[in-house]
Amino acid sequence: MINDAHVVVTTTRFADDLDALTGEHGFRVDAIYPADSPSTAIVSGHGVRLRLEAGDAPGPVRLHMITDDQHGAVELPGGSTIEFKPFTTTYELVENRPSLVFSHDDGERGHGRAGMRYRDLIPDRWGGRFVASHIVIPEGGPVPDYVHFHKVRFQVIFVKSGWVRLVYEDQGDPFVMAAGDCVLQPPEIRHRVLESSPGLEVIEVGCPALHETIADWSMPLPNRETSATDRRWHGQAFVRHVAEGAAYRPWRLDGWEHRDTGIGAATRALADVVVARPTSQRSVTGQATITASSEFELLVVLSGSVSFRSDARPQPLTERLTESSSVAIPPGTPYGLVDATDGCEVLVVTLPGEGGSVTT
Repeated sequence: MINDAHVVVTTTRFADDLDALTGEHGFRVDAIYPADSPSTAIVSGHGVRLRLEAGDAPGPVRLHMITDDQHGAVELPGGSTIEFKPFTTTYELVENRPSLVFSHDDGERGHGRAGMRYRDLIPDRWGGRFVASHIVIPEGGPVPDYVHFHKVRFQVIFVKSGWVRLVYEDQGDPFVMAAGDCVLQPPEIRHRVLESSPGLEVIEVGCPALHETIADWSMPLPNRETSATDRRWHGQAFVRHVAEGAAYRPWRLDGWEHRDTGIGAATRALADVVVARPTSQRSVTGQATITASSEFELLVVLSGSVSFRSDARPQPLTERLTESSSVAIPPGTPYGLVDATDGCEVLVVTLPGEGGSVTT
């Protein structure tokens, strides 16, 4: 059984061609990726589905036949190719290649999907295992988004500033996320961004780095009046964490406290997301050191500033992290956070789960 087919068109002007197809010629986007710098899009219209791919030069047309019943490729007499691709596809989880990566906000951003501006927090993507982005929507108002889902292992959206209105599959009416709020987006949950404040800023962390964003034109949202609290997608529950009124408790690093988002429980310890801050009762001198033990750990400064210190290298390393700075920390790296300013808050994302041993 053939499930789908697209004509592959290679172009040296991907963004321009996509704008022309969708804005002038009546095509609509069915899938696009990667989100931060799109280079592949599937568009449909007028009984035709095209797979638009960025490339150095146009090449022969390739027809994708989506099926689980046949594999490989055949060449047509004229030189074009029919490629048989599996109908059931998922993400590819590549080998992790961790490195200590610092990122500071210089204001530069690339153009992404639905008018979003992306800053890549981990340019080397740890070999393609993880992606982390600082995303800005400069203009407020309605967002040109559509119902879609992502083929991922893990994905979290954290609002750094401003507000955004979204709607999710089986979660009732649209709701607003404010600064400090976050959601866990389980794999393949349908959702749509509806509206945002001017200058909305969010932090998005996902695994793997390269994953498909697929439109679902068949599902209207909202699709139910109340939330389905017992629903799981690929073993994960939807989480909406609201910062206002959230309780803090001591964190793993001495002199710091944190609020839990509930993502550890919702993912059954696949990942954890917390917001940490120095306690007001104690001067943060950095006498304690934590050793990162998770396969991935990312710190993003939400407000204020703090120094990251590590003795993992032959020479002691100290890096000042200001607002919007981040550091991706490989497993086995000992580090401390010192000289935090008043009002400093740090987003901490770990996979799998939050771990580490503390030494003094």
